[in-house]
Amino acid sequence: MKLQFVDIQNYRKLKSSRIHLGDGETLFVGANNSGKTSAIDALMVFLDQKTKGHIEGITSSPRSFQTTDFTLSNWGVLNQFAESWIDAESEEGRLLQDWLPHCPSLDVWLKVDVSEIHKVSHLVPTLKWRGGLLGVRLIYQPKSMEALQADFLAEYNSAQEVIAELPDPIDEALTKRKLELWPRDLRDYLNKKLGSHFEIKAYLLDPEGVEEQSEPQAILDSHLALKSYPFKDLFKVDVIEAQRGFSDPYSINNSSEGGSLSSQLNQYYTRHLNLSDRPEKEDVEALDAIDQAQQTFDTRLNDAFSDALTELKGLGYPGFNDPDILLSSSLDPVESLAHNASVIFDVQRPEPNQKRLLALPESYNGLGYKNLIYMIFKLISFRDSWMRKGKAENRRVEEDVAKEPLHLVLIEEPEAHLHAQVQQVFIRKAFEVLSKDVPEGFNTQMIVSSHSSCIALEVGFDKLRYFKRTPSTDHNRAPSAEVIGLSDIFGSASRRTSDQEDTAKFVTRYLKTTHCDLFFANGVILVEGAAERMLIPHFISHNFDGNEGLNRSYISILEVGGAHAHRLRPLIDALSLPTLVITDTDATTNEDNKTRPLRDQEQKSGSNTLKEWFGYDVTSLDEVLDKEPEDKILGNVRAAYQYDIEVEFSDQVTEKAIPYTFEDALALSNISILRTLETPTGMMRKMKAASEEETLDACAASMFEALGDDKAKMALDVIFDIDPSDLTVPSYINEGLIWLQDELKKSSKDFSIEPLVCEVESSHE
Repeated sequence: MKLQFVDIQNYRKLKSSRIHLGDGETLFVGANNSGKTSAIDALMVFLDQKTKGHIEGITSSPRSFQTTDFTLSNWGVLNQFAESWIDAESEEGRLLQDWLPHCPSLDVWLKVDVSEIHKVSHLVPTLKWRGGLLGVRLIYQPKSMEALQADFLAEYNSAQEVIAELPDPIDEALTKRKLELWPRDLRDYLNKKLGSHFEIKAYLLDPEGVEEQSEPQAILDSHLALKSYPFKDLFKVDVIEAQRGFSDPYSINNSSEGGSLSSQLNQYYTRHLNLSDRPEKEDVEALDAIDQAQQTFDTRLNDAFSDALTELKGLGYPGFNDPDILLSSSLDPVESLAHNASVIFDVQRPEPNQKRLLALPESYNGLGYKNLIYMIFKLISFRDSWMRKGKAENRRVEEDVAKEPLHLVLIEEPEAHLHAQVQQVFIRKAFEVLSKDVPEGFNTQMIVSSHSSCIALEVGFDKLRYFKRTPSTDHNRAPSAEVIGLSDIFGSASRRTSDQEDTAKFVTRYLKTTHCDLFFANGVILVEGAAERMLIPHFISHNFDGNEGLNRSYISILEVGGAHAHRLRPLIDALSLPTLVITDTDATTNEDNKTRPLRDQEQKSGSNTLKEWFGYDVTSLDEVLDKEPEDKILGNVRAAYQYDIEVEFSDQVTEKAIPYTFEDALALSNISILRTLETPTGMMRKMKAASEEETLDACAASMFEALGDDKAKMALDVIFDIDPSDLTVPSYINEGLIWLQDELKKSSKDFSIEPLVCEVESSHE
């Protein structure tokens, strides 16, 4: 048995999102405000139930729904329902069926083998079912439509009567304002009363053809809610939330020990190891030692307090009939472990017979180590609690007889306080810990939401679920999120061509090697060389730093050679991020030899990116150079490459030159700065010498010759010799960055609505 996929509807930005889950780990990734946290929260609030009896007993304790959990645009419809209630003749919105399409819900689809039918018999929709998918919808719906209508109208009408009885305002300005008392509308009413009127109900779904259905199934009048929690004894849910409450020893807000390792050890000991709970043979010796220690300590304790207790007798207590005061300690291992100092970190690591002198309590260790230890131990505790390990097995009561066949673990942002290497260690080991010694027939699935590129690249493409922001094109609909599985973006693994297989291997290896943050960015810049990768951040920070500038956006800059950049296209298309591809024209002769780019010389472009990605005819360099800006855009991607630029080479005389690559484009765009350098280094010395040629043609030729050396070092020489803020950005890159900035402005908006165009016909006499 496993969770195959879930459908989340009407929950925040997740208007209708299907999320397929892996057999082991599944990782939610995406930019900020893309819906990752909403998905985890939806799973928590619907599935992490503490009460699993009668259906009315389903609660989301300690989590509860808020009106903000409803998809924002749904409140327009729900408020209209409430407005129609004021009209006694209207029937709109009075039936539960009217409300169900607008209420938060979670469809849980289990894949179950026919041999497990005895575990899921209450979920089987028809006698024809022979194994496969079984679906249940959990929906947060009104308890009673009649009660909701009556209570809302009572409060609303009462408020309106109060307003009607108010005297007319003397101040004219007040007449323009409309006084509003609670509740102004249904949402305002439910802000306070939601929990009183709503509850989670469960309905069976029809598995027939569900995987091909694009829309969630409707709940018909004939559907009856289940009378008990549908997943009791089927799966156990455990959660590690993002806020884990680790403490600083000097913090003034350090009263809670809920996030300490001591508290975790205490809880684990109480449930699985407690010596006094149904003691076994191995426990007797330890209990005897504790008893002897307690007697010895009690004797010393009473001796120490004898003088003080004698003084009490002088006050008349205890009297003849009063009991004497006797001090007795309680050496309880459970209470001892709960103390913060019960866990110490041994700095010295002494020899067996050496006294320990250098040790600190856990609150003095780094947050990263505490977080890692805390989470791993939490996972161990989850697993052993699920498997009823140790004393928990002896304590099982009648309703706790069966071990759930499925264990679902939800983890929010495990990277908090962890540096990169430890993040990789955690995600590599977490599922291994959860599944260790779990017998056959029991499955564990772990779902993690993260902003960490280290974690994302460690688990592999097949386990990533990318949350893509989708702006609304209608003011009456809220922006939403689309969830994309990245496993098949290069074609189905079983049906890939050899080229698709090569592409998938390259992209996977490349991203793993570069540790890029592509899955969390708002926009992407692909460059061909180290020089562009080093200098473009400077161009952005010094030239695009306005309130809506590129420097305020989360940009992922990837260096990928021109021969392979096009292999990233399937991934870039799937993510739909605004992407600028900065490439070189790479002029060649007909014999494919590198050459200085010139017009009307029957030269070609050697750019694989322009050929394979943008579909250019690269057999004519002139045609490539003549492309209009709009011809360089393909969907969400724009190409930027060298073309003829204006260079003020001599006094007030402007001439045209065609750069061969980024380095000479940068030099030609900054001729005046080059000439002022007094002691240039490395490649900059050659560029300065070229700038002092008598003609621009000779200058360009000299620069082309210089680029035959190790041009990658030029960026370092530029940074050493010139303040990057003084550099003029090459025009082709500047145009591309302006385009990217404009695209990011559009994509950052939650509403993408084209203005209405009014066509005015002119009349002619």
